[in-house]
This record gives sequence, structure tokens and C-alpha cells, in this order.
Amino acid sequence: MQKFLIFLFFFLSFSALSKEKIVITGSSTIAPVMSDLGKLFEKNHKKLRINVQTGGSSRGILDARKGLSQIGMVSRALKSSEKDLSNFTFAKDGLAIITHKSNSINELTDSQIQKIYKGEIKNWKELGGPDKKIVVVNKAEGRSTLELFLKFFELKNSQIKASIIIGDNEQGVKTVSTNPNAIGYVSIGTAEYNASVGVPLKLLSYKGVKASVENVENGKYPLTRELNLVIKGKQTKPVKKFINFVLSKNAHDMIKEHYFVPIK
Repeated sequence: MQKFLIFLFFFLSFSALSKEKIVITGSSTIAPVMSDLGKLFEKNHKKLRINVQTGGSSRGILDARKGLSQIGMVSRALKSSEKDLSNFTFAKDGLAIITHKSNSINELTDSQIQKIYKGEIKNWKELGGPDKKIVVVNKAEGRSTLELFLKFFELKNSQIKASIIIGDNEQGVKTVSTNPNAIGYVSIGTAEYNASVGVPLKLLSYKGVKASVENVENGKYPLTRELNLVIKGKQTKPVKKFINFVLSKNAHDMIKEHYFVPIK
């Protein structure tokens, strides 16, 4: 029995070492769906292993450039300064303004959102809500959701008077859903999924349009973004296989399960 266990240990160790690893780093918005797509891919490619790590879109760009990862995840369109990278858009997502489900506010104007985040509106009663101080939740530097929010609402990060700084989308959802006075912004996909499973979260409408994956897909919702994979230089055969899989119809169901809109 002992000899068998030793043999099994070495066999499994050799099998793990013999697998080629594709390291994918970056956007916390993309990471969960990429991890699940990686598991699907591994079922048909036994010699390849997909290793997904988060850290924000800026990390995805930096790691791909430095060769620290074979693929970067970037949840926004690439900037002109990033054109040294090849990008592959596999899905669309939206940016949702979120509050606690108990909040009576259903929609805010651009001006109201700007004033909340600049600390010029400090109490929900100024907006027709309860007499409670607004808890402003903002994203950390390096997060593409922050960059998009600033761009959409014509703000500078230095102007924002945040009560709480958060990292990934799930942290944003947890922070807002556990504080009746909070306001934040996260991926529509993440927010809609959490609301669907009973998390006390409200997605505010924007310019009369409900914040939903359906309205991202039909083009009605204005606050949308690309979800991209990026690489530096030529694709290796394993990387090419994985990216082709992510871009194929075989990945669409999994992408939809994560409340994103696959590119067809």
C-alpha cells in the first residue's frame, strides 16, 4: 500500500509538471468567467492548465507587456498608448450605479452623481430619500471600472470625496449591500447576478433605461464597455487555441451565465 501511494504521488506530480500552464492576469470583472472558461477548455486539452489571477486591468496590461502572463484581462477598450498589445474583444458589459435595495431612489442624473462623488450632496434627503448621510464607495486606482466611471461622469479621481475605497466588484457589492446608506458602481453582470440570488442590491436606471444585461445587449443602456483579452507579440499555439475557444460559440453559454453579452 505504501509503495502504491508513493507511486501515485510521483505520478500525479509528474502529470502536473508535464502540463503547460497559461497564466492569465488582470481585471477582476473578467476573472470569474475566464476561470470557468479555463476549466471547460482543460477538459478537452488535458496537457494545458489555465491559471487565472486578478489584480485589475492595469495589472493585465503590465503583466502582458513584461511577459509575467501570457494573456492579460482588460475590462475596457485599449488606450492609444496600449496599441503595442493585440486585443481580442469577447464580450460586452455595462457599468451599474448601485445602492442598497431599501433605498427609495431609483435613478440619478449625471449632475447628481457628480455632486454626490464630489461631496457637494451629502445627504439622501437632498435627493428625495431618507435623512441619512451618503456613504460614497469608490474604486481603487488601477481598476478599469474607476477609469470608466470618471470618463462617463467627467470627473477626476482627485475630486472624489470617498467614504470607502474598494477593489474588485464583489467587494463593492458586499460593501453596498450591507450598508443602507451607500452608493457605488460595479459591473452590471456582477450586480445583476447578485441581485438575482437575493443580495439586497438595487441597480439604478440611467437616463430612463434600466441597468440590465438585456439592455446592454440591445444597445439601449449607455454605460457600456468592452471585455478584452490582450497579448504581447505573437501567440503561442496553446494561447491561440485558448483565445480561439473564448471567441467561439462554444464559450457563449458560459459567458451568458456570468451575465455578460458575448460578441457574435
